[in-house]
Amino acid sequence: MSEVTLTSGNFEQEVMKSPIPVLIDFWAPWCGPCRQVGPIVEQIAGEYAGKLKVAKVNIDEEAALAEKHGVTSIPTFFVYKNGEPVTQQVGGLPKRDLENLFKDCL
Repeated sequence: MSEVTLTSGNFEQEVMKSPIPVLIDFWAPWCGPCRQVGPIVEQIAGEYAGKLKVAKVNIDEEAALAEKHGVTSIPTFFVYKNGEPVTQQVGGLPKRDLENLFKDCL
């Protein structure tokens, strides 16, 4: 399973109605830390396929969605379960720390 690109148009379906937890990565192509953590996020998407949905929000293209979530620095990660945000973290993280954000939701 690959990462899902989130937009204001598909947020309800992909996150709020998701039967599995969702890890959301708010990022931008010009962000160095975002580019560093990108391959880790991609790896998590593959390793947890079917148990965790991994979604990405390009803040340049979806500024309203970023604003709705109060994103002021990137990368910012949110974990949603049953349509509710359960945790968030700002900044690039090593894989183990990213996994710790959602492991209790699986």
